[in-house]
This record gives sequence, structure tokens and C-alpha cells, in this order.
Amino acid sequence: MTQPGAGVRAPVENRTRWVQLGILATAMVLAMSTWFSTAAVLPQLRADWDLSQVGASWLAISVQLGFVSGAVVSSVLNLADRIPPRRFVLFGTVGAALANLLTVGADGLPVAVPARFLVGACLAGVYAPALKAMSTWFVRGRGLALGAMVGALTLGSALPHLINGVGSLEWQVLIVITSITTVVGGLVAVLLGRDGPHRFPTAVFNPAQIRDVVANPRVRLASTGYFGHMWELYAMWTWVAAFAADVVSGARAASLVAFGAIGIGAAGCVVGGLISDRTSRCRAAGMAMTWSGAVAAFVGFLVDWPAWIVVALLLVWGFWVVADSAQFSTIVTEVADQRYVGTALTMQLAIGFTLTVFTIFLVPVVRDALGWGWAFALLVPGPAVGTWAMRRLERLTAAPTAAAAS
Repeated sequence: MTQPGAGVRAPVENRTRWVQLGILATAMVLAMSTWFSTAAVLPQLRADWDLSQVGASWLAISVQLGFVSGAVVSSVLNLADRIPPRRFVLFGTVGAALANLLTVGADGLPVAVPARFLVGACLAGVYAPALKAMSTWFVRGRGLALGAMVGALTLGSALPHLINGVGSLEWQVLIVITSITTVVGGLVAVLLGRDGPHRFPTAVFNPAQIRDVVANPRVRLASTGYFGHMWELYAMWTWVAAFAADVVSGARAASLVAFGAIGIGAAGCVVGGLISDRTSRCRAAGMAMTWSGAVAAFVGFLVDWPAWIVVALLLVWGFWVVADSAQFSTIVTEVADQRYVGTALTMQLAIGFTLTVFTIFLVPVVRDALGWGWAFALLVPGPAVGTWAMRRLERLTAAPTAAAAS
């Protein structure tokens, strides 16, 4: 017998979860604006601080290493289960904003690099808890919801380029603006967000479980796909503005192209989530990496072509390069032994973000030596290996089903 009011509550809860997804996604867009705040004003910083190419790379690399460190420390101390997720988001945004403001008073790398490291460490306390808060609202349709959240992260990462492109601001002003928007994002999550009815399971990192994680072939393949994805993604995001500056005329135009190339990935994440829910996560991830790798293979060789053609290709690249991002961690939660999901996810994230350090550093080095074509071509092995891993995982996952049906 149906309980009185049950038929009313279900549609209300369904509407509420989409409202909450919108709130959390908005919070994520604002909160993540400090991630690429220095990348958006890199030409100004290079002039003011007399930065070398290596120094410029370290501004981006330090954020990546900070994020890894923050994520690992959070997992080891199990902070995500000790602190309510939305409150954790607020703490992370305040910390990231304060660390970002340290750059305003800096006159070079000795202060800027540790400050950017702290920004990354604090943003680790934003990303994972925000996803956890979202997951309390979604059981069905979680692929689309995860895609929307990663899309929000993508749009937030692109936001400094938009601010710089529209305003042509002094770099110090942009740093202050992104710090403010980051805190506003935390406040949105705490003041407007609510916890959902579906408790998210505890996922704790335990080094003693690493051997079990590595022994699982499905987890290995899912992680290999993620590593290939990360080999390409953050190098593209970090250096697309510099590439755009060689394609279009004017700093404002280059910033707007960079915003478009990164920001369009938000739509890609939603499409990737829809594809994953309707087909399979492996197929969605493989499709995205096939497209992004194909563009990476040749777009750099077209730097002297008409600007509109190159910009169009950058938009295609940006759409697909992050469309698969939400799928890899979701795959791990589905194929790993539930006793060590936390360890598997932490390992995947830590190794993946550490890999980004190499390509972020290598792209400008190869560009100076051989040009943009080969600089972007060195990213292609990542999506190529990742696509192979997803196809292999798809077959491996389908094999038991086929055997059971025969």
C-alpha cells in the first residue's frame, strides 16, 4: 500500500535534486576561479617578474602538486568524513582565496610558487567534497550529474581568462577578483546548498590496500585511462592562452579564445555524462579521447592558418578534452572492491595529477625547440593509451556477462 503523500514527495525530491545540482555547480564555477588565475595573466607576470619559461611553468606546476598533496592529506586524515562536505568547501575556498592573495604582494617566484601550492592544496578541499555533496542527491543519473559538476569545474577554471579578456585588468586586480569569487562560491555552497537523502559511503585511503588495488585488472585499466586523460588535459588548459596569442591579434582576443577553448568543456562534460548514462562509461571516455587526441595531433601545425579555422579546432579540442573526466573515478567506484575504493581513488588522482607536471613543463620546452605542432603532438600518446585502456576494459567487463548468458 502506498503511503499518503509518497507520490507527491517523489516529484518534489526530484525537482529539489536538480535545484541543488545547480547550486553546487554554481558554487564550483566560482570556487575554482583561483586555479588558473596566474595563467590568465602570465604575459604580464613574465614582464613584471622577468620570468623564464621554466619559471612560468612552475606557477602552474605548483598548483598541481599542491592539489595532490591536499587530496592525499585529506584522504589519510579522513577529513571528508569528519567535516560536513559543504562546510569543507567553504574552508577550502577561504584558504584558496587567502593563498591566492599572497601573489599580489609577491615580486617573483620565491613567494608566488608556495602561494600557488597552497591554492592547489586548498582547492583539493573544494573539489572532492563538492562532488560528495552532489552524490547525496543522485543515485540515478549520477553520470550526468558528475558531468555537470566537472563541467562547472571546467568553467571555473576558464573564468579568469574571461575576466581578463573582458576587462584587460592589471594582474593584481584579477587576482583580487578571483579570490573574491572563490569565497563567494564557498558561501553559495554553505548558505544555499542542502544535504541530500542518500548518504555517500566512506572512502578512506589505506596504504596497506595498495597491493590489492594494483592487482585488480579493471582498476588498472580505469586508472590507465585516467592517466592518459591527465597527460593531455592540464597541459592543454595551461598553454592554450599562449598558443592563442600566436593565432589571434591582441591580448584580449587571446584571453577570450582561451576562455572559449577551456569553457566549452563544460558542455562537453554534460554531453559525456549523457553518453555514459545511455551507452557505457568506457565508450563515452574512449570517444572523448579519440576526438581530443586527433585534434592535438595536428592543431599546433596549423598556427599560421586563418585564425577562424584554428579557433574552431581549439573549441572542438576543448569540448572533448575534458568530456571524459567524470567517468574514470565513477568507473573505479563500480569495478573496485568496495573495501578499498577510497585507496583506489586517491591513488588514481595522485598519480594522474603528478603526471600533469611533466607535460606542463615539456610543452613550452618543445615549442621553443620545434614549434607548437610537436609541442601539442607530445600530448597524443596520453589519449591514445587511454582509448586503448577503455576498449580493453569494455571487453573485460562484457566478458563475464557474455559467459553468464551462454
